[in-house]
Amino acid sequence: MDKIIKILLALLLFICLADMPYGYYQLVRFVGLIGFSILAYKAYEHNKQIEMIIFVGLALLFQPFFKISLGREIWNIVDVIVGVSLLLSIFIKNKFINEK
Repeated sequence: MDKIIKILLALLLFICLADMPYGYYQLVRFVGLIGFSILAYKAYEHNKQIEMIIFVGLALLFQPFFKISLGREIWNIVDVIVGVSLLLSIFIKNKFINEK
């Protein structure tokens, strides 16, 4: 389930790099809030405090209620960094699990 959420969020964030209607960005913020909150809860369940803090921070950053105005360029950078990090976390986690 975590893997699917991370891939979905990464795809949504990468699509943000295109010139999309404003409603799409609002949808991404709402889905981001839900997705990162679920990932934070799952990290909490597995006692992974650092991951939980990161996902809570991302949920707060992407939440749609109190918008954080960073400007288009900075949001694009954030989207790429978060999207790439989400995808890398899937492969890094799988690598360590397969080695054990």
